[in-house]
Amino acid sequence: KASLFGFFLGTGTAKADEAAFGQSADEILALLGLSSLAHEIARNLPHGHLRALGIAIGLATNPSILLLDEPFAGMNHEETMRMVEMVRRLRERGLTILLVEHDMPAVMKISDRLVVLNFGQKIAEGT
Repeated sequence: KASLFGFFLGTGTAKADEAAFGQSADEILALLGLSSLAHEIARNLPHGHLRALGIAIGLATNPSILLLDEPFAGMNHEETMRMVEMVRRLRERGLTILLVEHDMPAVMKISDRLVVLNFGQKIAEGT
């Protein structure tokens, strides 16, 4: 399948039958606000939706920690705020998120704890 749902089928979630897995994929797409795009071809999606799809694929493995490397890079303000809300919803569900990001206003909206690095050296830390 070339749709967003199709991406989930190749994530290696072993031992789950396709019906149960499909329900999980639908739930993840709904959580991230992507349900209306479930049957779209990924290459036709705008940049922000592709970033959200990457997060959805990561969530399909039911992680205890989600690592996000510059998830807001290349996004306009509207896309960034949509992604911030998405990350906030994941946090509210109890998911631990490790975020590497340069957009400090966005980071400040979603972080419980910050560590600021400058060329690999910690220069600040706080809550």
